[in-house]
Amino acid sequence: MGAMLSMFERRARRAWRRFRPLPMPQYVAGTPEVGKDELGVHRFRGLTPETLAAAASSPEAAEFVAGVLDKLTTSDDILGLQMLYRSAQGRFRGYWRHVDILTLLWAAATLLQPEAYLEVGVRRGRSAAVVAAACPDCAIYGFDLWQPEYHGAPNPGPGFVRDELRAVEHRGPLELITGDSHQTLPDFLRAHPGLYFDLATIDGDKSLTGAAADYAYALPRLKVGGIVACDDLPWFPDIRLVWERQIMRDRRFLVWQASGYGEAAAAIRIGDAPWW
Repeated sequence: MGAMLSMFERRARRAWRRFRPLPMPQYVAGTPEVGKDELGVHRFRGLTPETLAAAASSPEAAEFVAGVLDKLTTSDDILGLQMLYRSAQGRFRGYWRHVDILTLLWAAATLLQPEAYLEVGVRRGRSAAVVAAACPDCAIYGFDLWQPEYHGAPNPGPGFVRDELRAVEHRGPLELITGDSHQTLPDFLRAHPGLYFDLATIDGDKSLTGAAADYAYALPRLKVGGIVACDDLPWFPDIRLVWERQIMRDRRFLVWQASGYGEAAAAIRIGDAPWW
C-alpha cells in the first residue's frame, strides 16, 4: 500500500508540475514589426527557422564569435569555449557545424540587424557582446541581479559589462538595470510603453515560475518578425517546460532548436496574433 501511495504521489507531482497555472504573456493588438531594409521590405520577410539555423551553424558564425571572445576579459568559461572552437576548427576545418547561444545570437543579429535588444540574465556580458559586435549601433537593455560568485564564477557587475561592450566597439545606447527581473523588468516596461525589441534573450531565473514570469513580461514586447533566444534547454527541465508552453504551443511563433548538444533554441514571432 505504501509503495502504491508513493507512486501515486510522484505521478501527482509530475502532473501538477506539467499543468499547473503559470504566468502567461498578455499580448495586445498593434505590435510593431521589425524595421525595413534599404528596399523598404521588412527585414524578417522570408526569414525561416532553417535560414536562422544555417546561419548559426555556418563557419562565419564560429569565426565571428571566436573573434569576439578574443576581445573579452579572460575567464574559465571563455577559455573553454576558445579551446572548443580552435580544436574543432582545426580538426574538422570547414565541415564543422556547431550551434550555441553565441553563434545563434550572431545569426539573429546579422540577419535582422536589430535596433533594440533585450537580455534578461546578462552575467559577464558575453552574449550581449556578440550582439553589440554584430550591430554596434543597437540599443541594448540588460537586466541582472549580478550576484557575486554566480555558479562559482566571478560576476563583477554592470561596470564590467560596460567595459566588455566597449571592447567590442559598441556605440549604441546601453541600459543595465540591477535587481530582480520579476520587479525591474515590468517596472521598466511600464515606464517605456512604446519600447519594443527586435531580439531578446531570456536567460535569467531558472525556476519554473520565475522563468515563466520573465517570458510573460518580455514576449508581448517582441516585435513581429523579432527573435527570442534561450539557452540550456536540456539541462533545466523547468526552462524546457516554459519554452514548450509559452513558445512552442503559441502559433505566433516558428521555433527552431539546435540538434546535437541542443543547448540553444530560438523562435521567430511571425504574427501579431496566432496565424491560423
